Amino acid sequence: MQTLIIGAGPAGLAMAGQLAHRGLPATVLEASDHIGFSWRNHYDRLYLHTAKQYSALPHFPFPKDYPLYASRLQFVEYLERYADHFRIRPLFNQPVSSIRQNADQTWEVKTKTDTFTADRVILATGYNRVPNKPELPGQPNFRGIIWHSHEYRNGAPFRHENVLIVGMGNTGAELALDLLEYEAKPVISVRNPVNIIRREVFGRPVQSTAMLVSKLPDWLYDLIAGFLQRLTVGDVSAYGLGKPAHPPSYDSRRGKTPVIDVGTLEQIKAGNIAVAPGIKHINAKTVTFTDGRELPFEAIILATGYRPGLTALLGDALEAKIPSERGFPKNLWFNNSALKGLYFLGFSVPTTGVLHALTLDSERIANHISENNFITA
Repeated sequence: MQTLIIGAGPAGLAMAGQLAHRGLPATVLEASDHIGFSWRNHYDRLYLHTAKQYSALPHFPFPKDYPLYASRLQFVEYLERYADHFRIRPLFNQPVSSIRQNADQTWEVKTKTDTFTADRVILATGYNRVPNKPELPGQPNFRGIIWHSHEYRNGAPFRHENVLIVGMGNTGAELALDLLEYEAKPVISVRNPVNIIRREVFGRPVQSTAMLVSKLPDWLYDLIAGFLQRLTVGDVSAYGLGKPAHPPSYDSRRGKTPVIDVGTLEQIKAGNIAVAPGIKHINAKTVTFTDGRELPFEAIILATGYRPGLTALLGDALEAKIPSERGFPKNLWFNNSALKGLYFLGFSVPTTGVLHALTLDSERIANHISENNFITA
């Protein structure tokens, strides 16, 4: 009788740490051969957008000598320290192929090599497990490079080249900045208005402000968030970024993460990063946009996000029983006999920070497990 945690990234480690802190056993299954595999393979220049005091996993702060915003490699090192501290020893190279409920309401989890039976399963695979690769109009015609952002490491291969970035979320905005610093000529294709916020407001992390005002009623939170955005970012519609219909807090509650600006906006305003509208058609060496412009490109980077990919793990029948929004589970667990013992961690993107939410949500799950006496020695 055991708890299985699927995934040894930040979510899985946070959950395992919460349980270990309570003296409760758990087994962590990891598809790759490393802790924090995704973080090891993100683009080089990535830093946390959230401050270290709000980004640490449960019961283990960041080292004091870390900067306010930890780098990708520092965060990977922190994850390794976290696992060592709580003696978390994942079973590596165990990609899960199916999760099924048995007749006795235990769970059967199959990997490529093993089958596990558990009282409860905590899916901590996250909302960005599977790259989202849309087929763009005319895409097969293109003779240059087409990558998804998960394949991008740095701008060195694109020096002096025209590169189109499709999508301006946080990743797209940062890749444009990185390409510019490698002397490439980036253009960002933006279909819809972009909600942009500064990483710091009045010298303090915007996350701390969001955490403070998020306790207010939604209407007041939105009012303050909109005012701060107008004050610090202003109207960017003249630069091709549109004018959002709602403040960033409103969109965030509906799963649309605002862009936390780390310098891209200034480069757009300076004319060093160009902005184009949506794509009408991709040609052999050019791209035609919806405003009629046709521009040449040697490469296209799809900064089109990720999907949780739960169907591949749960199957259509089980996934259909899980209340969701946009494919993400609505709750951490559900009071349904068909879902008893199944938990979901890391599938929300609040304005107060994903890593901070992992600490709060993993604590709720650990408390729920303890209070319902699901764990046995």
